[in-house]
Amino acid sequence: MSDFGFYFNLGWEHIISRDALDHQLFIMALAAIYLLKDWRQVLVLVTAFTIGHSFTLALTIFNVIHFPSNWIEFLIPCTIVITAISNLFQKNFTPKSIRINYFLALFFGLIHGMGFANKLRVILAEDQSIGWSLFGFNVGLEAGQIIVVMIVLLISFLFVELLKVNRMEWVIFASAAAFSIALKMAIERISEL
Repeated sequence: MSDFGFYFNLGWEHIISRDALDHQLFIMALAAIYLLKDWRQVLVLVTAFTIGHSFTLALTIFNVIHFPSNWIEFLIPCTIVITAISNLFQKNFTPKSIRINYFLALFFGLIHGMGFANKLRVILAEDQSIGWSLFGFNVGLEAGQIIVVMIVLLISFLFVELLKVNRMEWVIFASAAAFSIALKMAIERISEL
């Protein structure tokens, strides 16, 4: 059980720590088009991200797939940029019109999952249960994502519901913030390719 707790904390830190800005920005970009009343949809959305993330994390740890880490580190902010841009094409915010976000969460989760695999592979001890460790990590990751989502949804509630900012203006503001920081990250990481 101690392995589970250790890897839960590792997954939690993977999302909550200051070093996790790229993951926080991705979640912010994904959740920017939702309101607090949509919290169930957003939880499904971050679970889709966790599924994609978990899948490639496991495949990478078991050496089924390998992708150069410098490319993954470059592609991660690119996923944020693309997600933020896709938000600008939302017009009516109906469940059908924002269905693309589930695809983005799942597909881009695949890319994000490869980003942490090398570090996790080094941490995993030979005698540990990899399956149990990955499960703990993913539960911690999901818990951290839920906290980030709730913060984004509470901020959107503050702006849209209490301060009466137009919903599209909120989406543009939140998406532009995520876009600009992620674009800067991507440009900085180009030199490492």
